[in-house]
Amino acid sequence: MTRGRLGLLALAVVSSGLAYLAFEARIAAAFVAVEGNAPTRIVARPLILRLDDRPSPTRVGDYLDRVGYHRVRNGTPDVGEYRLGEREWRIGRRPLRVGSFFQPSGLARLRLDRSGRIRTIEDEGGRDIPGLILDPEVIGSAIGTRGRDRIDIELDQLPEHVVQALLTVEDRKFYEHGPFDPRRIGGAMLANLRRGRMSEGASTLTQQLARTLFLTNERTVFRKIREAAIAIALERRFEKDRLIEAYLNHIYLGQDGGLAIHGVGRAAEYFFDRDASELTLGQSAMLVGIIRGPSVYSPHRHPERALARRDLVLRQMQTQRVIDEERLAAELEDDVQIAERRTRTVDARWYLDFLRDELGREAGLTNLDGAGLTVVSSLDPDLQRAASAALKEGLTALERRRPALTEGPRSLQAALVAIDPWTGEIRAMVGGRSYAASQFNRAADARRQPGSAFKPIVALAALKAEADDPFTLASVIRDEPLSLDTPAGLWEPANADHQFLGPIRLREALEASRNVPFARLGIAIGPDRIVEMAHDLGIESSLVPVPSLALGASEVSLLELTSAYGVLAAEGGRISPHAVQSVLDPLGTTLLEANPDVSRPATPAEAYLLTSALRGVVERGTGRAVRDLGYKGPVAAKSGTTNGSRDAWFVGYTPELAVGVWVGFDDGTPIGFSGSGAALPIFTNFLKTALGPEGAGDFRFPDGIEWVQVEPETGLRAGWGCYGEPELFLTGTAPDSGCGRDSYRWRDGRRRGSSVVEDVERWLRRSLRSRRPARIQTEGRGRSGHEPGR
Repeated sequence: MTRGRLGLLALAVVSSGLAYLAFEARIAAAFVAVEGNAPTRIVARPLILRLDDRPSPTRVGDYLDRVGYHRVRNGTPDVGEYRLGEREWRIGRRPLRVGSFFQPSGLARLRLDRSGRIRTIEDEGGRDIPGLILDPEVIGSAIGTRGRDRIDIELDQLPEHVVQALLTVEDRKFYEHGPFDPRRIGGAMLANLRRGRMSEGASTLTQQLARTLFLTNERTVFRKIREAAIAIALERRFEKDRLIEAYLNHIYLGQDGGLAIHGVGRAAEYFFDRDASELTLGQSAMLVGIIRGPSVYSPHRHPERALARRDLVLRQMQTQRVIDEERLAAELEDDVQIAERRTRTVDARWYLDFLRDELGREAGLTNLDGAGLTVVSSLDPDLQRAASAALKEGLTALERRRPALTEGPRSLQAALVAIDPWTGEIRAMVGGRSYAASQFNRAADARRQPGSAFKPIVALAALKAEADDPFTLASVIRDEPLSLDTPAGLWEPANADHQFLGPIRLREALEASRNVPFARLGIAIGPDRIVEMAHDLGIESSLVPVPSLALGASEVSLLELTSAYGVLAAEGGRISPHAVQSVLDPLGTTLLEANPDVSRPATPAEAYLLTSALRGVVERGTGRAVRDLGYKGPVAAKSGTTNGSRDAWFVGYTPELAVGVWVGFDDGTPIGFSGSGAALPIFTNFLKTALGPEGAGDFRFPDGIEWVQVEPETGLRAGWGCYGEPELFLTGTAPDSGCGRDSYRWRDGRRRGSSVVEDVERWLRRSLRSRRPARIQTEGRGRSGHEPGR
């Protein structure tokens, strides 16, 4: 061979070697990337049972049923089972895995007193534990382009018999040979020659792993060559333990609807309702057995075939002396329980869209597909289900009452959002009637005029203690014709009933939703102050500082307004609404924790004044249908209806939840119902399901306020010969002047007083008729029975 030819040969060898090294580097990089490509799971807020809680047994039982637990009537519950007695609950809790956080399974015993309050929580060793975290519901996932659903688990977390079963059946000499097993290849060739067909394979685990990660299942010579080359690269670059861990995390094991189940972590959860770290020998043998044909040996579709494969694997393990005959006999007698298929029972698609947008804004996580993250959300699945049901029933009832709402191509829409006012966590969000028909989120993204639902913000701005000339709930405002020249022309606000009641206290004006008094109130304090108050409460939408702003003329979102009401529920504190509690990477490291904006737009005393007035809306005013529909618990709320009945609102809060409901057409077509007629029933039905008809806690009476008897027509301090009604005031703001004094006058739209003659005339009129509050129940109603406020 000439020197030239030797040079060319050497060049070819070097080039081939460099090319292979480059190929090997690409395979190694791709292997690392695929290992990190795992589904992102979005989980709901888990149910947590704590000492001194008084949980509903029905709710706890329903929750456990939904997450796959089984109720037992007698005996000690096993893992994944529970028993709820009258005074004692026993829960065989499953292991809980969130990222790298792992809580092992075990029996929890809860003892309750006669009132149903949890007094002790003990683990199976009798040790006291402060609380019990139950399995969170998976509400969403981002699987990735390959559609593989899996749960990564480290090799040292798996029982030893998982690996033993796998090696016994698939590759007994895995730790002894390289990428290929020559003896197995020779044996397979002989077997296939004897049978005259390809009936037995000789692929090692590494070759199977190469095929699973990088290749298709087509049987061609070229694919086999690529498989061999990839296997060599994997064996050269990675330790055997890492390869077998990757195999166990990626091997295909069946289908869950349109999702492919890969890996023993997800398969253990899907088929046996348990964590892979707690697989029994029989369960491990069944999973290994179905690798050969996941559809043929599916435990759900063909349980008898899956059981036969399990028995075959167990017998092979005994033949190879991995287990003895006694263990084999015991395992063959054991009946492996296959978990029922779980269906996702909560539809939170609008909420999930909002959560993804929030992750993009707050953390730059714009693509969750295959990122292997765990997102812990704020969603309460029970409340989400209640919201969806209330919305559906409410819209159906409205269309039944007014069939014309169903005419034409458009559909009547509604939205509901529920927020924990103390944390800002969004507990439920429904953005429309049907996500399939429209993905537009009317709870978060739509901007509509709120009408009278905006009035509490105006009232809070007027009642603030630091105002130059603060109002009180007893301040008297004229309900009389008003005309005002504005750049847009003459503005003449009107009440819905087209009547005027004369002097009226601020509390009465809010309860009866009188427009003209609130127009005067807005003029008195100034539109700029209202805008400032709204922004302090978290409303970020653009608000136009014009007189009509006091009547809700500027557009806001349902989420913004509900969050603003939440400030009142939280005694003046504000935490911005959010859906994400935390984000964990595949190793369990916290990437993001909720860090909402925190502020205090009002004092507890100022917030309580509004709460008191808005409770009056429900007891005596435009929201009293809440009581008629059966909700008896403490609640403060306000309705809103825009001109022409285009938008119907009802927003309110309890000590635990702030809830907002909007009903209308997307194009602004009138619906013919007020906020009290359309949105209030949805609000009420949701509260009854969420908190029960009796509600939960009561509002706290804070420091800094006092009760004072005031004369109802003038708002002045009651005294001798002067009828009085109790009213709340910020400490030190109650009127000094009493009935009968002659130093009264009109100022800034408020009645400070009147003459002695007028006082005597009013006293005589009161002596000849019944008490004034009846006026709110009769004169305050519109002609059609709808709320008077717009």
